[in-house]
Amino acid sequence: MIRTLMVDDTGRWQQGGEELIAAWRASGEAHIWIDMQGESQDCEREMLEAFDCHPLAINDAHRDRHPPKIEEFEHHTLIIYRGIAAFDAELNYRPQPLCFFIGERFLISLHPSEARSIERLFDEHGTPLLQASPQQVALKVMYISAGYYLDSLLEFEGVLSDLEDELLEAGNDQLMRRITAYRSRLVKMRRIFNYHKGITQELIAYDYRHLPRDDSDTLHAINDVYERFERLHSLTQMYYDICGDLVNGYISISSHQLNITMRVLTVISAIFIPLTFIAGVYGMNFEHMPELGWRYAYFVVLGVMLGIGVTLVWFFQRRGWFR
Repeated sequence: MIRTLMVDDTGRWQQGGEELIAAWRASGEAHIWIDMQGESQDCEREMLEAFDCHPLAINDAHRDRHPPKIEEFEHHTLIIYRGIAAFDAELNYRPQPLCFFIGERFLISLHPSEARSIERLFDEHGTPLLQASPQQVALKVMYISAGYYLDSLLEFEGVLSDLEDELLEAGNDQLMRRITAYRSRLVKMRRIFNYHKGITQELIAYDYRHLPRDDSDTLHAINDVYERFERLHSLTQMYYDICGDLVNGYISISSHQLNITMRVLTVISAIFIPLTFIAGVYGMNFEHMPELGWRYAYFVVLGVMLGIGVTLVWFFQRRGWFR
């Protein structure tokens, strides 16, 4: 699907298809946003070549799983961005690549499926930004997309808090599997946000022809996007650390409980070892054992064994080994 949004210098806007491109070329002053969703690579290449986009930039846009980046060319600036197709509070997310070709008077966006951030702007709400400059639209799309990430991450904070309470009350292996899955997803998200933070850091540090820092509105928009991605990166790092602390805490509690169990078993073993020794001695089949001829030897031995057992129990109880 190819759709276009054109705004002239008076603020009058039109939404349509490829037919607006000819009107845009004829105007000389208007700005146009061409959004291509789910188009074939041949169709995208034909459109991009018509706007003098660099072949290397087109190849980067068509590469599978290309990391987010920003690169400047003669007629445009390329931004490859990882947008969001779906995300929930359980950190189940489905990202999708978004590519922006930003020129002096045009913006071309490429994405394989519906992008929620683009849908929010591709109507009259995006016309003031497009009238100001195409880069304003691209930065706003990134800002809105980061907001979707942020909303879901803040919802996950509640899930993580509940999980922490469950783990303290009755930790089990099933909770550990959930936490491990969260940690894995957080690592992947942190990597994405680190890329995005790097892009905005470059925009702050260096002047790009089509994203000039001397324009106050553009610089303000860049700072807003950077702050959001910085917060997203910090949140994912914090949640990852919390999950790690929960895992370590569960392991510590399990180890402590195991130590208590082993201590009780050790105490029981220590009590019965001398009793077993005595029983073993008198269980030997030797003919000349003086005690065997005593009338009350059996009861004496039982009394000695009982005394040893009671003494050891009293000793271990005083040492607090039964606690």
